[in-house]
Amino acid sequence: MAETQYEALRRQGVSRRSFLQFCSLTAASLGLGSAGAKDIAQAMQTKPRVPVVWLHGLECTCCSESFIRSYHPIIKDVVLSMVSLDYDDTLMAAAGEQAEEALEDTITKYKGQYILAVEGNVPLGNDGTFCVPSGQIFRDKLIRVAKDAKAVIGWGSCAAWGCINTAKPNPTGSVPITEVISDKPIVLVPGCPPIPEVMTGVLTYILTYDRLPPLDRQGRPKMFYGQRIHDKCYRRGHFDAGQFVEKFDDEGAKLGYCLYKMGCKGPTTYNSCSTLRWNEGLSWPVQSGHGCIGCSEANFFDKGSFYDHETTVLPPGWGGVEATVDKVGLGVMAVVGVAAAAHIAASAVVQARAKGNNKHIGEGK
Repeated sequence: MAETQYEALRRQGVSRRSFLQFCSLTAASLGLGSAGAKDIAQAMQTKPRVPVVWLHGLECTCCSESFIRSYHPIIKDVVLSMVSLDYDDTLMAAAGEQAEEALEDTITKYKGQYILAVEGNVPLGNDGTFCVPSGQIFRDKLIRVAKDAKAVIGWGSCAAWGCINTAKPNPTGSVPITEVISDKPIVLVPGCPPIPEVMTGVLTYILTYDRLPPLDRQGRPKMFYGQRIHDKCYRRGHFDAGQFVEKFDDEGAKLGYCLYKMGCKGPTTYNSCSTLRWNEGLSWPVQSGHGCIGCSEANFFDKGSFYDHETTVLPPGWGGVEATVDKVGLGVMAVVGVAAAAHIAASAVVQARAKGNNKHIGEGK
């Protein structure tokens, strides 16, 4: 009988308390609540480890780098106990013929049961010869391995949208994996790279419930891509107030004002950076003083400079054809000026009435 995920954890010295703590924390990060923690615990104690095949197309390996740096769940103690990473030509110790034998054994022995994870996109130009891992054209290798996969995970913006390799003029003719695989359940986890905890969270959900998480119209898990970065950004109040950084070294930058005018793509980017953050929740680009570049959105490399802002996105109440974010600052000053004038006028009225009342009181004596 195949070893369960829980048995693998205990074999590695993970205590029952740590196991339950992991289940609770993972459920919370997935928004599943206490019922989700029970589901995860039950699944890990009863289900065998799931074989995973991880293929690499045209990419920079940043997704793998991100994945192995997840601190929750801890990669070495949990994720690799939940799955059996039978093939990953970047992370595995084997190489050459030995590695390819492991791949063939897995897709044959676990036909219809393994999960295929894909990092990178698929070059179709020059008959696919721009990417030939292990002597095989990647396009052909991907199609062959995907044929008997239970489900497919597209790691990163390269797999999801094409990312830098599909940027104009796209000399390799690269395409996202969805243009090559069309007959399998696919979940896309974009980002350059994706947040580590998002990657491990998606895996945990699939292994627990034996299905893909709820997806949006673009095939992304709603639990991590359901809101714009802008919606939960700690600088959002400054955006609403029309307080923007104009230069990276100006007073607004020092005061932590909104980076929208510096090109921040947070208002049009869906991801969890502003809530999960990076490096064990320590920070994220906006917190470090640089705007979001929108790396989890399609074609972000072809949308102009990272430092150009889209002037049609406005704070609440600043709509209208003529209004642009460049005028928001002036508008705020005008509003402040009107409010100040109204306050002065009101104060003058109050003082005049007070003097009048005092005069009448004096006359009455």
